[in-house]
Amino acid sequence: MKICGIICEFNPFHNGHEYLIKKAKELSGCDVVICIMSGCFTQRGDICIADKFLRAKHAVLSGADCVLELPSPFAVAPAEIFAEGAVKILSAIPRIDTLAFGCESCTAEDFFTAAQILLNESANFKKILNNKLSSGESYIKSYITAFGAVGGNTEILSRPNNILGTEYAKSILKHNLKIKLLPVERVGSSYNDCGLKHNFSSASAIRCNLSSPLVKNNLPEYVFNDLNCFFGNTQKYEDYLKLILSRTEAKDLNKVYGCNEGLENALKAVENESYGEIISKCTNKRYPASRIRRLLAANFLKLYADDCRQYFSENLYFTTLAVKKSVANEVLGELSRSIYPVITSGGDVRNLSGAAKKCKTADEFAHAQWQQIAGKKVSEKLIVV
Repeated sequence: MKICGIICEFNPFHNGHEYLIKKAKELSGCDVVICIMSGCFTQRGDICIADKFLRAKHAVLSGADCVLELPSPFAVAPAEIFAEGAVKILSAIPRIDTLAFGCESCTAEDFFTAAQILLNESANFKKILNNKLSSGESYIKSYITAFGAVGGNTEILSRPNNILGTEYAKSILKHNLKIKLLPVERVGSSYNDCGLKHNFSSASAIRCNLSSPLVKNNLPEYVFNDLNCFFGNTQKYEDYLKLILSRTEAKDLNKVYGCNEGLENALKAVENESYGEIISKCTNKRYPASRIRRLLAANFLKLYADDCRQYFSENLYFTTLAVKKSVANEVLGELSRSIYPVITSGGDVRNLSGAAKKCKTADEFAHAQWQQIAGKKVSEKLIVV
């Protein structure tokens, strides 16, 4: 069995995702596509608008053969941690051959070349980066300038999906994995485009326009028919984030990945402002709004850097969300050959121990918070489609 993996959020699943799965199967020549999907909250700190089992079901109906959950400590984390955590799960799958992902441009070789440069930051790279930062340039612009100055293709670090592709390549090289990269050029809207297109809009655009009649053209029929199961009101979630921020001391905010260099004090100084004002007042050239949202989400979910480092160093598990009925026995049988235990229901969790048990507890807490905010009860049981 030749397996191709896709790392994803599917928030929600749309035509572009269906295209990615189709091209991944076609170009990789794989027998099976297994998706590693964020569960309840996203890398940008947003709450998912549909439960993880429903989103996994949509993926399987659209051509995926199995969907595994990306543990929440990796899912709500900076791009480097998100990518390395997902690759860690992916690499534990027996016979994994290829990692496919959507990108704006570039070849597999481009991504590996960029990754090699960034894994071995030269003295000149660091000097240019620090000089640019000292001059008041934003971190990402300074980083791109330094990257280009040492021979990097700046196009790679200028687009969101290309950045993730580079992080995937870094993880593969760092851990000496024999996983091929398969970049699939995106069609339609760009990653952050909030305007609806005719049929290939971004997930951001769809979330912003759920009530628009144009949404129907951008979703597979079964996803559109489940729109009544989605929720788009984020006020309750934002109130929770504010509440937990107000109850967290600055020194404890430091436990979250990326909450340092005085950012913890900046957050505490505006904790009584509205959620929007907190984001606005803490956003600057060094700290983008996405980072602030992610920090607030990670703090709310008790996702800490030291715990995440432990999860990187030990074996974890596969949480199966959905699987295609016609290949269920083959896929689950293949997964069972891994050193990672396969979790298909709550009962399997009792057999976990150590870091795996601790990490799974974090997943369960995130799922419980999602249900509380969404006002929905969702059974944690594998869906066979």
